[in-house]
Amino acid sequence: MNLEEIQSLIKFVAKSGATEVELETGDVKITIKTPNKKKNGEPDTIIQQVPVGMPPIPVAPAAPAAPLDSVPAADDSKYVTVKSPMIGTFYRKANPEADVFVNVGDDIAEGKVVCVIEAMKLFNEIEAEFSGKIVKVLVDDATPVEYDQPLFLVDPS
Repeated sequence: MNLEEIQSLIKFVAKSGATEVELETGDVKITIKTPNKKKNGEPDTIIQQVPVGMPPIPVAPAAPAAPLDSVPAADDSKYVTVKSPMIGTFYRKANPEADVFVNVGDDIAEGKVVCVIEAMKLFNEIEAEFSGKIVKVLVDDATPVEYDQPLFLVDPS
């Protein structure tokens, strides 16, 4: 679109009384806004020309907020992680009416059931492979888990 065509478009919009017109041709997008009239009868005309197909300006993502009850990352090195041995759905208790297998602060011994993972309609009891104290539960109840996903942090001391 050349300058003469843009000028004739502006005149046409001014005479028509339209308050906003958008026109997109090829790689150019033109927006003409006439929000109010001046005292002498001439409209205020705002022309905005933006190339179409310009990539958006990247915005840095906000840092995720840490939960208040989270253990600082520096302290995690002294803990052992209980990981999921399979893909499935993580459950903290055997059935909806039962108590959870373990809570934060509970002592566990090797072989103690710490959770259940349902895979293909089979409920698999997950046993602790070491003794210690549960420091943090890393997965919400009844949520999907992946193979080798951390489930619990355990203080082995």
